[in-house]
Amino acid sequence: MNGFIRIIGGKWRGRKLPVLEHDGLRPTTDRVKETLFNWLMPIIHDASCIDCFSGSGSLAFEALSRGAKQAVLIEKNKMAATQLSKNGQILQASNIAIFNTDLFSWLEKGNSNTPSFDIAFIDPPFHQQLVQKSIMCLENNNWLNDGAYIYVEAEKNSLQHSQIPQNWYLHREKVTGQVHSYLFIRETI
Repeated sequence: MNGFIRIIGGKWRGRKLPVLEHDGLRPTTDRVKETLFNWLMPIIHDASCIDCFSGSGSLAFEALSRGAKQAVLIEKNKMAATQLSKNGQILQASNIAIFNTDLFSWLEKGNSNTPSFDIAFIDPPFHQQLVQKSIMCLENNNWLNDGAYIYVEAEKNSLQHSQIPQNWYLHREKVTGQVHSYLFIRETI
């Protein structure tokens, strides 16, 4: 164990969960999480969420703590995925599904038992050009419900307007240091 994340709101408020350090893992700071979940307040209750690059699981566990109905966590790193499972057991969270696989394989393959999502968290390792591909896979494979909120955390100035589907509109954004946070809402096509 190399560190902890803290759940900052909801039924598990104040709980600390162990996380492993590995390349590309940048748990979302408490300050950014507080802002994000204030933005998500109108739809978090009973939402179905996907955490596309789960890493520490900070966003998914926070969403569940604040009333999300279920969360799917996708994590490619085996040790990180194992820790996510352990943390789910610590919290006795029965409404999570953790997949130790590549996000794009999972999104392309599909899973008939998994519904589409109300909230998507896209917070990949930086400098690997994963944001655009994630956005297109979620949109083109019909993983998002109409009215879905999509949170993207990327390197500052790395996401271009032309990379966003035409039916997504920018609802909120914030720059903190070298991190640019976006919240999009998917409109009905």
